[in-house]
Amino acid sequence: MTTRHITFFAFALLVTPAAESVALAQHDHVIQNEQDVKWADAPKFLPAGAKIAVVEGNPAEKGPFTIRLKLPAGYKIPAHSHPGDEHVVVLSGALYIGMGEKLDMEKGTALKVGGFGLMPAKQNHYAYTKDATTILVYGTGPVDFIYVNADDDPRKKEK
Repeated sequence: MTTRHITFFAFALLVTPAAESVALAQHDHVIQNEQDVKWADAPKFLPAGAKIAVVEGNPAEKGPFTIRLKLPAGYKIPAHSHPGDEHVVVLSGALYIGMGEKLDMEKGTALKVGGFGLMPAKQNHYAYTKDATTILVYGTGPVDFIYVNADDDPRKKEK
């Protein structure tokens, strides 16, 4: 038995049925089909044009969250990082992701429908689309965008 299996086994022993029911009682089930999604404009830390739908949790607060993002064709998110890990699943279209200090549309890797990406905390990356794309993003909040180049931050362009 590996260390990983032993750790999981020890954890499993600590999770009793009573503890499981308490954890489940802290939030409701979420069962949502695509046609039931309620879209709104994305937060101001993203470039204009994106739409967001919160699936569960609150990305602005501490704790787990899941959101959908709808990105138009030709959408660009300049190089940035986040305080926590960012997990991405592509639901439609393709999200091009690259690592580095500057958005480079020649170096992004296409993450296609069903594809998964993990951008570790405090690691610079960028993203763009060629066609309209919808992604599912999940992680632990609060979410923030720290742009490599402060002039790329959409929040500063509003002022």
